[in-house]
Amino acid sequence: MASTMALKLACGVVLCLVVGAPLAEGAISCGQVISALAPCIPYVRNNGAGGVPAPCCNGIRSLNAAAQSTPERQSACNCVKALAASISGINYDLTNKLPGMCGVHSAFKISPSTNCKRF
Repeated sequence: MASTMALKLACGVVLCLVVGAPLAEGAISCGQVISALAPCIPYVRNNGAGGVPAPCCNGIRSLNAAAQSTPERQSACNCVKALAASISGINYDLTNKLPGMCGVHSAFKISPSTNCKRF
């Protein structure tokens, strides 16, 4: 199971790099997004079991602080979108509540179909 998760995460990294390459103008890389949100993945795949991990909230807050401009928000959105699409079993209702649970207002909903050009 751990190797399956590692493979999915690696695929997500590659996908994020491909999707995020045209958005290099933003200061946020997909590697930063994945690193920040990795502690959230078990929580959203296990329907919130165990409560929100502190590293998850720390990652969400750091991404929010880093994504100040439109290109940065679009870049982060595209990376989150690609990561979400690469991981099966995500509870999107729970995922979209995470920013608020961590004291952050999110400009976008996390979904593989999110239109990141709106941000």
